[in-house]
Amino acid sequence: MAGHSNPTGFFLLGDVITEDVSSAATEAMARLLAGESGLAIHPGCGTNMAATALLAGTLAWVPLRGAKSTFWRIWLIPVAILFAVLGFFLSKPLGPWLQKYITTEPDLGGMQIVDVRLIRKGVHRVVTR
Repeated sequence: MAGHSNPTGFFLLGDVITEDVSSAATEAMARLLAGESGLAIHPGCGTNMAATALLAGTLAWVPLRGAKSTFWRIWLIPVAILFAVLGFFLSKPLGPWLQKYITTEPDLGGMQIVDVRLIRKGVHRVVTR
């Protein structure tokens, strides 16, 4: 199962029944409104992937940026790999932190679910306003 959100709602991809999608969306909205802000944080969020890629890539680049010759760049590849692995592990707590404090808003305000419909087999559209 996967999902994709946009300003007017979200798409849900998976083999589920429309009534179950509607029920789950309504329950999730009620739980968010009741203060369960942790529901807005997910390990599969693009923020986690971006944090991992940017931190690992940047740290891998650091030892290579000052190398003046190809010879030294080749010799520094193991150091760059070590730095990338360090960035990978440092990004694990960073991604959820970025979601919680920067990229995700659990406050729904006055949002309402307008419609839940089956677009085609395996694709549901939940329209909000």
